[in-house]
Amino acid sequence: MSASYVIVGDGVAGSSAAETLREADPEADITVITDEGEPLYNRILIKEYAKGKLPEAPVAIHEESWYDDRNIDLRLNTLVTDVRADDHSVLTHDGEEIAYDKLLVATGGTPIQLPVPNSDAKNIDHFWTFQDARSIKENVEDADDAVIVGAGLLGIDLAAIVGHQDVENASYVMRGDRWWRYGLTADGAEIMHDAMRDLGVDLVFDSGVSEFRVDDDGNATEAVDANGDVYPMDWGAIAIGLNFNVELLQGTDVTLDWGIQVDETMRTEEDDIYAAGDITQFYDEVIGDRAQNGSWGSAKEQGTVAAKAMLEDQGLDVTVEPFRWVSTYSITHFDFPFLSFGHPTRNEGDGYAGAPNDAERKYGENEWRRLVFEDGQLVGGVLIGDLSQQGKYKKLILEEAQVADQKDILLQESFELDELDLAEPIEQ
Repeated sequence: MSASYVIVGDGVAGSSAAETLREADPEADITVITDEGEPLYNRILIKEYAKGKLPEAPVAIHEESWYDDRNIDLRLNTLVTDVRADDHSVLTHDGEEIAYDKLLVATGGTPIQLPVPNSDAKNIDHFWTFQDARSIKENVEDADDAVIVGAGLLGIDLAAIVGHQDVENASYVMRGDRWWRYGLTADGAEIMHDAMRDLGVDLVFDSGVSEFRVDDDGNATEAVDANGDVYPMDWGAIAIGLNFNVELLQGTDVTLDWGIQVDETMRTEEDDIYAAGDITQFYDEVIGDRAQNGSWGSAKEQGTVAAKAMLEDQGLDVTVEPFRWVSTYSITHFDFPFLSFGHPTRNEGDGYAGAPNDAERKYGENEWRRLVFEDGQLVGGVLIGDLSQQGKYKKLILEEAQVADQKDILLQESFELDELDLAEPIEQ
């Protein structure tokens, strides 16, 4: 009898899992369920679409025919409301029960609603899906006054969108004293601040919206910050993080803690249930601790690892290797590149970047580097302007090399791995 695999979520984690399953088990029944109305698309490129730099076509990755050609049952616009682990089945919003031998949950997250009055106004967008990007593009093209809330990696995408769309008055409101204060110190942040200002975005620090004022039609017309300052708006967007979609597993033995806890092979504590993508709190062998990461490459690899674990547990001749990955996140809105890698926000003290055992250096007007160490190991960092050394840093992380005492070498504009005093040599 053919095995039955059910995947909830058609992001890159779910899609890579489906592809891996089909290649290894041609006779299996594979069902992919998503509450979105379209198949897999490139989440990295939706910001370029919203900026007006790309048409829709290059953003799409899979047409529905991709699933048909592989005999994968794709269910669009379908919400899974419950997982019945004892019965090995899932229940959908329309009452259908779908049985599984192995279940992969790759449902990602839902943008957090800003907990202030009128944050649900008609003309306020969030930014996570392709449909969100369509709404943003349509609204921002007609906007004269915009307000952006959220000092993180999605917030800067929104700021760049309003800048590239030439919004006349754009206010980017942040609670802290700099953008991405958990990953950047003042020197690195100032490079990003100047770049946003060059796009015409007004940066508002040590603030935060306390309410939106709306008109009779339910559209926000003003944002009021924590200091009482008022910012006019005919459009706004919020990016303050995600709530991970774990509700469907609440009746199971899966451990849920701001995500789904999995081991290094994406297995949960519940037999035959696996998870992959940014929803996971996975065990990271490299740092010896749980971690969570939503980068595209990480999610894709987790989907592959999860599929191999499912196949192995189903009795197929497949060996699953533990998930070992150095994630990266890049920003390409400006004249210089930006890249974070590994775990750049594992900080001490008050949660801001700049722990005593970190290291940083500024090399030029738009070139800066920060490295983060823990227990003698390099665990992450941020590169602005020059990305040429990223491969060496990633190798050091994966090798768990003790290099915290050699920061001077690591901060050279260019270095070679054989310059480092290592217990074991690392291939260049």
